[in-house]
Amino acid sequence: MRIDKCYFCSAPVYPGHGQLFVRNDSKTFRFCRSKCKKAFVKKKNPRKVRWTKAFRKSAGKELTVDNSLEFEKRRNIPVKYDRELWRKTIVAMARVEDIRKRRQDQFIINRLNKGRALRKQRDIQEVKKNISLIRLPAAELQKKRAAEAMVQVIPDAEDAEMAEN
Repeated sequence: MRIDKCYFCSAPVYPGHGQLFVRNDSKTFRFCRSKCKKAFVKKKNPRKVRWTKAFRKSAGKELTVDNSLEFEKRRNIPVKYDRELWRKTIVAMARVEDIRKRRQDQFIINRLNKGRALRKQRDIQEVKKNISLIRLPAAELQKKRAAEAMVQVIPDAEDAEMAEN
């Protein structure tokens, strides 16, 4: 049983599902649903359609360069059946899937941390730019009063004589 990938959105296409489109030059395209086929016939670019895997990879939202992704490649070379080989392959597939899941999770965490840092930096810049809106008007009065209180009035000799008379 071969599970193909949708030509447009890269979703899995199981046997008996989806549509097969054959072009005049005999090139075949498999689609998981009519939505993908219609977009392909309209000559939409999968890298510009936001819900496709190609868009997510080109926009940096998914892991693109990783050795664990090499195992997904389609191989057309038939291999002689061997029970031990199949058992090892099943164990290796589970291990590779576990590794890929951990790397994908770490990639997502790193991406979210970058976004969080950028948002924090943007917020700090916004506060610096509009600090006058944040400060209370009463704070300005308090500063003026504090400045006036710090200034001492030094009485002159003439002022002292006038006060005595």
